Amino acid sequence: MESKELAIRLARALDAKKAVNVHILAVEDLTTVTEYFVIATGMSTTHVGALADEAEFQLDREGVKVLRTEGHDGKRWVLLDYGSVIVHVFTQEAHDYYDLEHLWADATVVPASEWMPEQPEDEQ
Repeated sequence: MESKELAIRLARALDAKKAVNVHILAVEDLTTVTEYFVIATGMSTTHVGALADEAEFQLDREGVKVLRTEGHDGKRWVLLDYGSVIVHVFTQEAHDYYDLEHLWADATVVPASEWMPEQPEDEQ
């Protein structure tokens, strides 16, 4: 699976589980560590854990294994490392504190219109 498609699938899994402020940042021109960040916010530590678990579960069903996870103990910031895509799931407080979108402001934001599922007209 290509990196961008992997990032999109992860963002969709987080969105489906009611994550807030889901963003995909293309960072391939800014770092050699990864190609994309997927950043999302949960409404509580329980929600953060559930979001990370759901993203990992959905990709695992497709045969894509996470390489490494961190932060499941405290659930303020859970990181899922897929190599070419790194997922960051924060509580609102941790998201505000670390502000990765600001830190990586030179990254290209993948527009939500490229990955958000289309809504039927009567739901828009």
